[in-house]
Amino acid sequence: MAEFESHSPGETERIAAELARALEIGDLVTVSGELGAGKTTFVRGACRALGVTAAVTSPTYAIGNRYRGRVDISHLDLYRFDSMSERDWGDLEEYFDGAIAFVEWPEVAGAYLSHARTRVRLRLDEDTHRLIEVQSA
Repeated sequence: MAEFESHSPGETERIAAELARALEIGDLVTVSGELGAGKTTFVRGACRALGVTAAVTSPTYAIGNRYRGRVDISHLDLYRFDSMSERDWGDLEEYFDGAIAFVEWPEVAGAYLSHARTRVRLRLDEDTHRLIEVQSA
C-alpha cells in the first residue's frame, strides 16, 4: 500500500494521473471516501491522463458516465444505492466491458467488485489536506 498527501485539487489530479498510466482495459479502480473527500477530482485526474478532454463530472444522479480517451473509461457512482442486487449489478455490467472502470462508493457493491485491481481511499485531514491510500492487487 502506498500513501500520498494532497494539498490541492490539482495535486490530487496529478497523483491520480500517475496511477492511471499503469492501467489497462479491463482494470477496475474503486475510489472510496466521505463526501467532499475528492473522489471525483481523483477520477478526473486519471481521465485526463488517459486522454479524456470532455468534462468529467460526478455521475451521482446518472449512476454512470462513459468517456472516450485513448481508451474507454467508465465512471460509476453508487452513492444512491443502499445495497446492490443481482439485477442492479446486471444493469451496470456494460460499463465494465472494454473499458477501464472507476467506481465511487464501492462499499455498496460488496462482492460484485471483489476483482478490483486498485483500491483508492481518500481521507480529509483538514479542509484542503487529503490523504490518499492506494492499494494494488
